[in-house]
This record gives sequence, C-alpha cells and structure tokens, in this order.
Amino acid sequence: MKLAFHTLDVFTDKPFTGNPLAVFPDAPALSDAQMQTIARELNLSETVFVRPPEQGGLAKLRIFTPGAELPFAGHPTIGTAFLLAALGLVPTPDPQAEIVFEEGVGPIKVRLRGSGGVLQFAQLEARATELGPRPPRVPALAAMLGLSDDDLDHPTLGPTFISAGGRFLVVPLRDVDALGRARLQMAEWQRTLAAEWSPQVYVVAGDPDSSQPLRVRMFGPGIGIPEDPATGAAAVAFAGLLGALDPRPDGVLAWTLLQGTEMGRPSRLEIEAVKHGGEVVATRVGGTAVRVSSGEMECPE
Repeated sequence: MKLAFHTLDVFTDKPFTGNPLAVFPDAPALSDAQMQTIARELNLSETVFVRPPEQGGLAKLRIFTPGAELPFAGHPTIGTAFLLAALGLVPTPDPQAEIVFEEGVGPIKVRLRGSGGVLQFAQLEARATELGPRPPRVPALAAMLGLSDDDLDHPTLGPTFISAGGRFLVVPLRDVDALGRARLQMAEWQRTLAAEWSPQVYVVAGDPDSSQPLRVRMFGPGIGIPEDPATGAAAVAFAGLLGALDPRPDGVLAWTLLQGTEMGRPSRLEIEAVKHGGEVVATRVGGTAVRVSSGEMECPE
C-alpha cells in the first residue's frame, strides 16, 4: 500500500529554513508500530498522520518523533493547518477562520488568517501553562550544558519546569553568547535530567521587557531530537510563564522568539499571553509554513 505524504518547513516563509515536518494527510488505520517506523524512517523532528475526527473536530492528528508519540506539538499543528489549507481541506480564511484538531491532550483550536483565499498565518491556542516541581540546581544544569554557573545568571528568569501539553525545562542564560556556546553533555544530561519531570531542555536568552526578539534553543534527546529548529509546544508554555511574571494585569502580551539559528535553520515564532484580572487566561503560538515536497511511501508491515 502506497501512502501519500508532503513535507513542509514550519515557522518560516522560506523553504529549507524553519522546522521540517512530514504530513500524511489521509492516513489509513495504521498501527502505532507502523507510524513509529515511518517517523523513524523520515527522521524529521515530527511526522503527522491525519485521521478522521472522533469528537467533532476537523481531523485527528497522531504526532510522532523518531523516538516517541507526542500528545501535542506546535509545529506539526501549524504545519498541518497550512497543508490542509493548500489541499482545500480546511475553510478558506478570508480574512479569518477557525478549526479544531483533535490531539492527545484534547481539542486544539487553530485560528487561520489569510487574504485572497490563501492562508498567511496560523495560530494555535493551548491550555494554561502548568509549572512543574523544583528543577535541578544551577551547577548541575550548567555542567549539563557545557557552561559556567555565571552563564546561567539571567537578570529576571530562573530555571523552571513548564508544560502546556508538552513538558520542558526552561533554562535562562545570561546572554546570546552563552546560548550559542551551549552544548548538551549527554553523560551529564543522563545524570541530571533524563529521569526528571521533563528531560527536554529549553534554553532562552534575552530580555522579555525589550522589543527585541528572544532567542531560544531546544534539546530533546529523550524523544529522539538532539536539537529542534522550532518548538511550538515549548514556546506556547513559555508564553504562559512570561505572562505570569509580567506585572501588567490585563491585555494581550506578545513576544517574538527566534530559534534554529545555531542549526542553520532560522525560525520565527510569535507567542501571546492573554491576561485578565492579573491571571493568564490563554496562551498562543503562531507562524507560517511553506510546502517543500510531495511523494509516496510504501507502508511498512
């Protein structure tokens, strides 16, 4: 049996940048093992299998990294919306439309913005950011990243476990220079983080109060991703953390994140935290995507 698939670059408007994604837009009822085998063969950060909806959404998404299935991920959600729009399988956004994907964490709303019937921007809304347990101490985290303790001396943020459907450890760094020098030391990672609440490392640099974009990187060896060019699930959870720390009580707070620069695959993620009465009531991440290729694959047995 041959399966049609497409690849896209997500959180970018230029091919061969951003985060690559494979999408099977009309996937049959494959087994978990078959889907994992296909994702491992393609060896991209994520591969999406689009299935018929089960709870009233537009479609059900099964999302796999080369090493595991994910209950939620940002760049597969955004990229799949762009692909289905290009294939004429979602409402034409002129200027706006909203769809719902069914994912492992439940329904995910995706807002579409376009012009002339062409999708130009997609934005997902995630559940409230959850804070995890106390993280490992700074010296252990610095050693894990091949950095000094001083490199983890961020002026306003500290290491924090976060989740909005996918779990990550935010490790703020002093500056962009430290971000560029970070190298995950696998032996230290195994000792320090592999068995923790989240083994995924999300390093960040920059001033959230500045108008300049923040710089981020994500290391996920536990799910088969040595480094990710763009991580929507981490970005939207990070929006909730930034929103909670911001003193403004109301409004839509927005930041731009740049990721993938160190990998030669620059990505741009737009994040928002919606606050009402001092509480973050919604978090969002959005961006663009471009289709790169289309093809067929023989289904593994």
